[in-house]
Amino acid sequence: MKVAIVHYWLVNMRGGEKVLEALLEMFPGSDIFTHVHNPKAVSSLINRHGIITSRIARLPFAKKLYQLYLPLMPGALTGFDLGKYDLVISSEAGPAKGVVPGPNAFHLCYCHSPMRYLWDMYHEYFNGANFLVRFFMKRFVPSLRIWDITSANMVDRFVANSNYVAKRIRRIYNRAADVVYGPVEVEKYFALERKPSDYYLLFGQLAGYKRADLAIEACVKSGRKLVIAGDGAKGKIRKKYSKSPLIRFAGRVGEAEALALFSEARALLFPGIEDLGLVPIEANAAGCPVIAFREGGAVDTVKENVTGVFFDEQTPEALISAIDLFEENEGRFRDPGPLRDHAARFSKAAFVERMRAALEKRERI
Repeated sequence: MKVAIVHYWLVNMRGGEKVLEALLEMFPGSDIFTHVHNPKAVSSLINRHGIITSRIARLPFAKKLYQLYLPLMPGALTGFDLGKYDLVISSEAGPAKGVVPGPNAFHLCYCHSPMRYLWDMYHEYFNGANFLVRFFMKRFVPSLRIWDITSANMVDRFVANSNYVAKRIRRIYNRAADVVYGPVEVEKYFALERKPSDYYLLFGQLAGYKRADLAIEACVKSGRKLVIAGDGAKGKIRKKYSKSPLIRFAGRVGEAEALALFSEARALLFPGIEDLGLVPIEANAAGCPVIAFREGGAVDTVKENVTGVFFDEQTPEALISAIDLFEENEGRFRDPGPLRDHAARFSKAAFVERMRAALEKRERI
């Protein structure tokens, strides 16, 4: 069976690329189709495969400015000749599913997220953009939405990475979706010795929707220490809190430091809305409990009163109340066993098993 995997772009190694790696291990002879490929930014496993780029890759500074070429990507997808492939798997968080498979091919779309900047987070992206980007968003987003809905008809079966994304697929594309959680390398966290310290942890690329501001304000107001690990903290936030004795901006950290942070944090704070969110799974695998906003993928990844606690409003007061509740019941989270058992549900082995089951269902839904 000849397999083609269509991935939106290959310019870093994040959750989507970890899914791609797992798919490549499932189908070692597959070819990769993508808009832009930066070999220095992705793993050797990915680079070992045949990689075909779209015409977007030939545009000026495409490896850095690829997102500015978003309006051209639907047309660029039609340049991929997939006629010889029996199975096409599109990995969708940007334009990928709009390819045209052969008449006898089966097209499965693994959807990390319907494009947030076209749909439910359009206004947040628009308000945070500069004048030039807003100018083009006003003109191109309506036609991109039409294309996005139309291209969903080219998919035989959708697979979502969480129940939250499955609901969004239903709302936007009016299609059902199986749920297969994205793979996490949980095993490397299982051997960590749990040594809780006196600080809370916020971890990951600090885009606005991750609500670092909420975690910081809650900790400052309640006199708690917070370590923030990850790139992208807005300049205003850094400037405002850089001298606070309670807040430490660790920036981007390597694997060894990340493991130490998970091992020593009192709990992970997860105040934003993620499609799935791998960080709470990694924290639980390390035996670290999670305090999360009850929305998005966290509803799947956090088991209430077993691996963490929830709060129901994105306000500092609600988060402070959740931290208070956690500290009152901290003893129930000291045994890392139940947290790691829950994290094992999101392992690569579990992903492969569920993906194989989804692929065996060749009927269109």
